[in-house]
Formats: sequence, C-alpha cells, structure tokens
Amino acid sequence: MKAVVFDGKSLTLKYDENYPMPVIVDDTDVIVKVEYSGVCGTDLHIIQGEFPALKERPLPLGHEFSGVVHEVGKKSIFKVGQKVVVDPNRPCSLCNFCRNGSYQYCLTGGINSTIGIFRDGGWAQYVKCPQDQVYALPDGITTRQAGLCEPYSCVSHGFDRAAPITIGSKILVVGAGIIGNLWVTTLHLQGHRDVTVSEMNKSRLEIVKGLDTGFRLVAPDVLASEKQLYDVIIDCTGVGKVMEISFKYLNYGGKYVLFGCCPPTHEASVNPYDIYNKEVTVIGVKINPYSFPKAIGLLKSMGDRYLDYDKLGVKTYPLSGYQDLLKDLKAGKISKAIFKIE
Repeated sequence: MKAVVFDGKSLTLKYDENYPMPVIVDDTDVIVKVEYSGVCGTDLHIIQGEFPALKERPLPLGHEFSGVVHEVGKKSIFKVGQKVVVDPNRPCSLCNFCRNGSYQYCLTGGINSTIGIFRDGGWAQYVKCPQDQVYALPDGITTRQAGLCEPYSCVSHGFDRAAPITIGSKILVVGAGIIGNLWVTTLHLQGHRDVTVSEMNKSRLEIVKGLDTGFRLVAPDVLASEKQLYDVIIDCTGVGKVMEISFKYLNYGGKYVLFGCCPPTHEASVNPYDIYNKEVTVIGVKINPYSFPKAIGLLKSMGDRYLDYDKLGVKTYPLSGYQDLLKDLKAGKISKAIFKIE
C-alpha cells in the first residue's frame, strides 16, 4: 500500500508505494481504510527530532485520521463500510493513573503508545486499530469533517481543564495556526464574544477573519503596546518564549492555558510573585483522555458553519505530495495540512 514513512533514526520521510498492508491479528482488530489524515504540529516536532517517536523501525506517522471500516476481526462490534474516526491514544488500564481515569499521565499508555507515533498511523491507505480506539461517526458528520476530530478532542479536554470559562470573560488566544482556529470556533460556538486573537503572520490573521466571528485580530506588538489584561489566555503557539511574554497580560485571578505543545528544550521565565499576587492559575493540557465522544458532539454542533476547510485554512494533499505539504506549512501559507487519501 501507499504510505508516507518516517525513519526515526535518520529523521527522514519518504513516500513508499509498497509499505506492508496491515493484517488482522486479534479478534477485535479493525482495519480502517483512511480517507483523511492530518499533519499535526507534534508531527513536525517529531520529524525535527524534538519529540519522541518510535526509532526501532520506520513507520507511517499520522495520529489524526478518519475513514471507513475495511476489515474486522470476528469478534469486532464494527461492520465493513462504517464511517469511523480513531482515537490514537489509549490507557494501559493497569496503572493508578489509568484506573483513576487519567491516562494522559500513563507512563506506558497515553501518548507513549500513540497510533501514528509509536504504532503505524494514518499517513497510509490502511491502518490496523484496536476496536476500543475506533468510534462510529453518527449521521450528519462526514469523514472530511471528522479529519479534525482528534485535534477537537484535545481542545475539548482543554476546555474542560479551564472550566468554567464564563460568558463575558476577556479572552486572549495566542497563535492562529489550526489549533488557535479550533479554539476560536469552539469559543464562538459556546457564546464567547470578547475574544482577541494574536498572531504575527498576517496571512493567518486573514484566515481567522474569514471565520466571521467578529473577534478582535491583532499582531503581538499591539498587545505589548496596549498592556491590556485578560481573564483567560490560551497559548496555542508551543513556543516557550511566547509564554514568557504573554503571561504578563494575565489579569488578577486569571487562567493561563498552556495548550500548544512545546518541545522539551523550551524554557520560560515567569515571576513567582505575579502568580502569588494575582492568584493566577496555570493549566497544562495533555492529549485527549476520554474526550472523543465530546469532540464528536462538537463536530455535530458545528457543521458547515465552522468546519469548512477553506475557511479554517486547511489544505488537502495526496500522500505523494508530502514535500509540497511541508513547504506550505513551514511557509505559513496554510493553517493546517491534511492528506486526502484515495
């Protein structure tokens, strides 16, 4: 089968037309024929050697994907032809973290066994998945829309971690890549209107403008000059220095949501007195524990109003076009790239 394969030893990608086809091993295995598979900021960190991934053998990356059921084990609850989306993360179900419902902290499961990072992923025509990581799509959600389900599941977890975010709160979203845009759409859907979006890339601000939320759009230097304070700051950049700067814009009693995934080498200097004096809360958000059902609900509520690829700045590519995809992402021409797999 066709796949875009990552070699963790040499940190290289290649397009392979003869990658081995997955086969059913367990009675509850599901083989998904992939239709849409996203490229995440984490994937870019992996390719650059800044984030851990499997090194023992080359494998297709891709932990955000949707498609249809191609083949099932004899005890699977799924049927061939069903539209599905796949949660790439799972618990080990044995450690205290998992048994307490917090598998994002698991030292062997969670992000340490992710499909598309440590197991063959969705940058391929077919993927084998345990059935407990597969979710049937309800009527009204297309596989194209469900290509965004995994990042929305992370946003859903972040929303829960930051809750309550009361209507009328003054909110700052830092970074207008795809994650910033998904937060923008989620906040607007929930009724928030006093939202500012900060982004240095003008083309990305134009993409946010096209979402027609009415949110205020500014460059970072505007924030520095006006010194306005915000009740909630959602950092979607994954850049330590950005946190160091934007943390100063947090209001008394405010919440700083560190959502963008920083490489382990990044650092930020924060004044402990500000944390004490303002009684602020710093909130980390790690992956998407048990939040896929909520994400599917979000997708169903959003529909075409919010999930239009063109308005979100999402562009699709064939697997063979992965080099063009990476160039466009690095140039900031698009907010997100997704493989459309035939």
